[in-house]
Amino acid sequence: MGVYVNPGCQRFAEAVSSEIYVDKTELIAYTNRCLNTEQKYICVSRPRRFGKSMAAYMLAAYYSRGIGSEELFRPYRISQDETFLRYMNEYNLVFLNMQSFLSRSSDLTAMLARISRYLLKELLHLYPHIDYIDREDLIEVLQSITQETGDKFVFIIDEWDCIFRERKNHAEEQRQYLDFLRVLLKDQVYVSLAYMTGILPIKKYGTHSALNMFDEYSMANPGKMARFAGFTEPEVKDLCEAYHMDFQEARRWYDGYSLEGEHIYSPKSVVSSMLSHCYDSYWNQTETFEALKTYIMMNFDGLKDSVTRLLAGDSVRVNTESFSNDMSTFHIADDILTLLIHLGYLTYDFKKKEVHIPNFEVAGVFAAAVRTSEWVAIANALENSERLLFAILRQDEKEVAAGVEAAHLETSILTYNNENALSYTIALALYCAREYYMMVREFPTGKGYADIVYVPRRNHSDKPALVVELKWNKSAQGAIAQIQQNKYPESLSDFGGKILLVGVNYDSKTKVHECEIQEVASCIVNAPCS
Repeated sequence: MGVYVNPGCQRFAEAVSSEIYVDKTELIAYTNRCLNTEQKYICVSRPRRFGKSMAAYMLAAYYSRGIGSEELFRPYRISQDETFLRYMNEYNLVFLNMQSFLSRSSDLTAMLARISRYLLKELLHLYPHIDYIDREDLIEVLQSITQETGDKFVFIIDEWDCIFRERKNHAEEQRQYLDFLRVLLKDQVYVSLAYMTGILPIKKYGTHSALNMFDEYSMANPGKMARFAGFTEPEVKDLCEAYHMDFQEARRWYDGYSLEGEHIYSPKSVVSSMLSHCYDSYWNQTETFEALKTYIMMNFDGLKDSVTRLLAGDSVRVNTESFSNDMSTFHIADDILTLLIHLGYLTYDFKKKEVHIPNFEVAGVFAAAVRTSEWVAIANALENSERLLFAILRQDEKEVAAGVEAAHLETSILTYNNENALSYTIALALYCAREYYMMVREFPTGKGYADIVYVPRRNHSDKPALVVELKWNKSAQGAIAQIQQNKYPESLSDFGGKILLVGVNYDSKTKVHECEIQEVASCIVNAPCS
């Protein structure tokens, strides 16, 4: 057993011995089907703390020759797969954590030399009697081993993209690094499987990629790997039940990455919340909001408008095709939004080609970034949102109208010419309401859709539900009348508390907002909404 060649199963053994381990071993069944086929090149990109390295350690424990890991895997799902014993511990495995090598090297040349030197030492020790043509050439040594013995290799490369994250402005080094990986892996007879993990998809130069043999599975297009990207909803439900935690709160805080029909949760956050028995921001604790602020404050047309709409709870259409898969080459606002998909700050609907902020945890990072930015007006709207909410709860119509007016002026970046634009302003102005309420736009009712409905969360059932109807060049009284005529409150019959009807109208001629608020009798009592 070596350090880089056949490293063993210690890291995976530590994982399954931890208090919380979620079984993702079915990934092995997929990689087994890819062995020695044209699909043997796999690149998986995920945000930080989404289990990429854990999967790499698992594959290393399974494939590494000479370690006997059957009993380690026996309790898990892979043991039921027909390929379980066929490939277990059958391959020489090369495990490279590129971040580790980069951190210990002065530059790329030194890093690649270190990789070659360390691998050669272990390979020559493992196969000392082969007649090598050049014992200092890594490719030659690997080729000679396979030609003379028939033994082939599985390559696991973790943090493959560290060069593009930490050497952002060193284009020539990036090209040399891609060439190194291409020569090492592409069309080499000794490769049975190459599995790479990182945050970014494979770097593109022009219309081509130096590593075009890889099938890529990313946060923009996860394909068959979607259920391995994080924790699935059933897995989180099971953990909440085991730890006596409120699943609806787990969903609010950590759900939102909808991939190929799967609801995916941040593993780091879910585990931390279960172990601490507290819902809080965990995923972003390993990196401050300054990282996000750097990108959303870049001067691209439409970017500020998109971020404002995202903060208001809206989705934004994005073209991901122009993104160069690095952290320095940006041409348009969509390139920034695409990077935020890969970093985990946004989630992407592949069918609709839209992004939105995934959950309450990540929304907090966006709000923190904006509050400390030069976007003073939008920061003020966020800061004043609690004051506006409590004005509604006090039924102070004049203060609510003034608060919406202020929010309109502060968010004037948004085109303000219809009820839809007014809804963005209201949603942003009531940003803090998400702490207490579930916000639903276009809430379905028996006779149409209410514009915005705020339903109290389970642990805030003492607050009234809010039914908000918006009008443009009509009247706030007419908005209340529409709510009553269409019997929108009846759609909240499962909620047992009082309901406030909030009508807001904007007169585009006088430039004045008006508000009317009415309280209605409680609905039929069942249970508070989550």
